[in-house]
Parts: sequence; structure tokens; C-alpha cells
Amino acid sequence: MDELQVLSQLRILRHQYFQLVEPYQLRWPDSAILKAPDVQSWLFTNLFDADGITSPPPQRYQHRVLKLLISKLEKSIDNPEEDRRCLFNHLLTWFFPCEQEISNDLMSAMGTLLTSCVPSEADSAQQKAFVTYSYPLHLNNGSTSDERTVTLLEARSVISSSGTTGLRTWEAALLLGSYLASESGRTIIRGKRLFELGAGTGMLSILCAKYLEVAGIVATDGDEAVVDAIKTNMFLNGLDTDDSSGCQVRTAALKWGWPMDATTFSEDYGMETPDVLFGADVTYDKSVIPRLVSTMWEFFELNSALQVFISATIRNEQTFETFLNACKRNGFGFEQIDCPPVPEHDQVGPFYPTSTPIQIWRITRSQVAKDPFAI
Repeated sequence: MDELQVLSQLRILRHQYFQLVEPYQLRWPDSAILKAPDVQSWLFTNLFDADGITSPPPQRYQHRVLKLLISKLEKSIDNPEEDRRCLFNHLLTWFFPCEQEISNDLMSAMGTLLTSCVPSEADSAQQKAFVTYSYPLHLNNGSTSDERTVTLLEARSVISSSGTTGLRTWEAALLLGSYLASESGRTIIRGKRLFELGAGTGMLSILCAKYLEVAGIVATDGDEAVVDAIKTNMFLNGLDTDDSSGCQVRTAALKWGWPMDATTFSEDYGMETPDVLFGADVTYDKSVIPRLVSTMWEFFELNSALQVFISATIRNEQTFETFLNACKRNGFGFEQIDCPPVPEHDQVGPFYPTSTPIQIWRITRSQVAKDPFAI
């Protein structure tokens, strides 16, 4: 295996690690590669160097991954009994001569984690943590670049007091992000004004504002606490409302079903009427579909040429069928975008399960709607 192939494997592992993929799902290079001193040095620098990584995973997660890595290195040692005893002593005293097998840096990182007050699994699951999503840019030579990353503070196991699921990023958003970052998606949104419904963590809006050359974007959610979290995540990614990047970036609370005032839209949202409206995982609750479709109708009233993109994990086919029927009865045209999920074993970032279908639909206005609440 040549150097570029090894580096590609290591980058995929890094993408998984910073997205907090479960350790047992990480795609490790084989033992012969892991044993190489330069590979171990790369792993320490890029995964476990506390002084050089600005948005690290939780310590509990680091500990689980590093423990697994050291276990793999132990098993690759040529003389298991002798070197395992040496490894144990090295962990305790840090100066036994095992550095030819497992690097001092990796062992020191494990020692630091073992002596830290690492929270329990239960406590760790309830805390907000840095999660980094990678959308590698595919270059002309077939290689990829790591330049497109979005780092968020997420509460992956927490639902807020108001019952929202907007404090973590869901798989439908990850697939929609892949589409928007593709050549086809970039052609649609480049230079356009975007408006996101049910933005949750703000991952999609941040991706578009940071990398995809949009003119402006408003990230909205119906929960004020979630909107505050979006502001924090935008700050983490170097975005603010000062238009310093050349892209207008705004956040706002938006309750679906309320009428839009065309004369005050710019004043309310700091942006002219949008060209593209999008939302991910916004159709999972049948009870909100009338209000969602009503809001889409209001946006079409503002701009009849609007394009709407809805990404949905199809957990309940009847619920999603209710959404499509509502669109049909309101005079909306719709078509499914050809952007199937990447099989899990081929994903290079972001990473998401594919056991439940995920679909992206483009919705347009084909005629004047008479009843925005029609279902």
C-alpha cells in the first residue's frame, strides 16, 4: 500500500473520530500500518494531542478509542508475552523501553486520561460535546482535501425541556449537506439567498455560509434555546452577523404556520426574499405537516420561483405520504432528487446509518394554492 493510500485511510479514521462515530465502527488501518512509528506519530498529533487540538472529543470517548488502539498495537507485537508485560510497566512508569512498538506520546496520552476525572458513560452522554463533520472536497487527481469541516457543540443524547430534537444533527441533514456540497448542489445555491427551516444545530446553514459561496442565509428554528445554540455554533465556525465573510448570516426564531409579511421580511430577517428554502428531518411528525406546508405556501407567495429542498429520513411511510399529498393539494410540484445515501462502508465523511431510507425532494410551485392548510 502506497503512502497516499495510507494517508487516505488515516484521514477517514480522523473524520470518524471527530464525528464521534462509535469506536467499534471505526475503520482502522491494518496492524502492520498501525505499528509504523510515523503512523503512530500521526495518530497522536491528529487525534490525541491535547495541546494541538482545539475542539477535541469528550475525554470518555478519547479514552475508549485510545484503549482500542493500544489493544490493537498490543496484538500486533511479535513477542506478545514479553512486550505486553513491558507495555503494562510502561503505562505505570513511562520509561520502560517499549517505544519501538507503542509510542511514548500515545502511552502518555493514555496515562493522562487514566489519571483525569473522566466522567462516567452516563454523565458524558448528557453533556454537550464538540462534533466535527467533514465534507471532503474531491480533487481532480482523485484525492480529497480536508478543508470543509463544520464543528458544532451538540447534546447528542439530550432532548431540551421543550421537547425539541434540535440539539443534535440528524442523518437527513448529513445527506442534504452532501448534496448541497456536490457539483450539482453548488450550481443551485451558489450566489443565492437561502433560508433554512428547523435548522437544529445549524450544521447545514454553516456549511453553506462557510464553504458553498451563497449570498446570504437565515437559519431558523421554532425553539428559542435551539436558536441560541445555532448562534454559538456559528461563532465556533468563525461566522457572525457582521458580514465579514461576504455572506449575510442571520438566525431567527420562526413558528410555522404564521403568515409572512412581504413588506417587512427584509427588516425581520436581514435578507431579501430567499431563492432557496430547505429543511432536513422536518416531516417526521404528522401533526406539524399542515403548518410546515402553510409556511412553504407563504414563501411561494413571496417568490413564486422559489426552490424548496426537503430531506427526510422515512421512518414512517404514511407520515411522509401525508406530506407529499399536502404538497400536491396545494398546487406544489415535487420530484425526488437522485442522491442516494452512500453505503456505510464507502462513506468518507460525513458518516450516517443507511438502514432507514433517506430521500431528498425538490418542491416547486406549479399553480396558485387556494388553501395553505389543505391536507
